[in-house]
Amino acid sequence: MAERLIGIVAIGRNEGERLKACLRSLPPGLPAVYVDSASTDGSADFARAMGAQVVDLDLTRPFTAARARNAGFERLLRTAPEVELVQFIDGDCELESGWIDAAAERLRHVPALAAVCGRRREKFPDRSFYNALCDREWDTPVGLTNACGGDALFKVPPLRQAGGFDPALTAHEEPDLCSRLRAAGFLIERLDLPMTRHDADITSFHQFWRRNTRAGYGYAQVAAKHRGARDNPARDLLRRTVRWGFILPALCLLASVAFAPWGLLTWGIFPLQIARRAILGRLGWQRASVELLQKFAELKGAVVWLNDRVRNRQRDAVQYKSAG
Repeated sequence: MAERLIGIVAIGRNEGERLKACLRSLPPGLPAVYVDSASTDGSADFARAMGAQVVDLDLTRPFTAARARNAGFERLLRTAPEVELVQFIDGDCELESGWIDAAAERLRHVPALAAVCGRRREKFPDRSFYNALCDREWDTPVGLTNACGGDALFKVPPLRQAGGFDPALTAHEEPDLCSRLRAAGFLIERLDLPMTRHDADITSFHQFWRRNTRAGYGYAQVAAKHRGARDNPARDLLRRTVRWGFILPALCLLASVAFAPWGLLTWGIFPLQIARRAILGRLGWQRASVELLQKFAELKGAVVWLNDRVRNRQRDAVQYKSAG
């Protein structure tokens, strides 16, 4: 670790005990900045007591994870300009021991890499079906990838060259940044190493719905931002959402009215899709069913974004869980 100076930026809002676990997991001796989005649970005071610098975001502007990460990154570089690598971590995550050393070594050996991420796992996957679903969501292929998540180790020069995160994005800000980094010729890699333990704390369908509404909002926002680019992963995600959440239901409804009663059979495409994913995809019936339902939540998020765009309005990041 001595070969390259490393700093840490953590962000959070009312994470409570989750934030305490996060800050306690950070390697001692590294410059650390915690960015707080108007928490009311004493998070900022605890971070100061732990020796972290604290940035309290201005209440007059919408809170977004991108804005918080940028603010933390700027403070880190002002107070520790010698830092060459920065580890971003969300306040509901704990850093795995040994991750930073291994990730920094990988970045040192591959000049083209701008960032590396590793395995994010759920801390309590057995606490609820939705937590387990998140744990499987994090289990993505290793190697070169299009994007990382909120936890990743970045080289400072490429991050500054790309302009950091886009603070106007309510969600999906990491894929947006990674798209810009890749367009500039840099690479992103996922390592087969444990990186962080995440506490989703999703125990109800309502929370799950809100989380996917946020995802759909982000898909639409980033797809529109990169609409002229050939490489636009958010556009593909949005198309899938619109196809299953709007186009196919609309066609089935038209067929049901125009060709009643036989047109009602067209609705069978949805249980068939669930069966295909459950059996051929080996996802299981519950997961396959919920993943189809989430397309409707994502569609709602995309519609909310469209409405906000027409009204020229920016909103805070969507919160889906209770204070920690």
